[in-house]
Amino acid sequence: MVYYSYPAKMDLSNILTGLMEWPKHPLETEHALQYVDDIFAVCDSLDMKIYHANTVYPVHKLYGSKVYTYKRNRQTTWYIIYNLDRHGNVFINKIMSNYQTK
Repeated sequence: MVYYSYPAKMDLSNILTGLMEWPKHPLETEHALQYVDDIFAVCDSLDMKIYHANTVYPVHKLYGSKVYTYKRNRQTTWYIIYNLDRHGNVFINKIMSNYQTK
């Protein structure tokens, strides 16, 4: 089972808003919704993954011990940071882009 923390839900909401209000090239609502739905689909599949990578970046380690890297395109990578319990449940704590990762 996959669970979302309140901050992770807010991250998704902020991603949607950011995509629609992006000064460089705002996305139309339908396209932005699909983009966020794609991220949701990746998140919802994490409990089915066999391998769970450990976090490497210090900023990621603040939010969890595991990370899934979702490469959306050549420029944008999303990091889904989460923890696992002993039953394989996924607790998503943070979703951030490569632009936020230092």
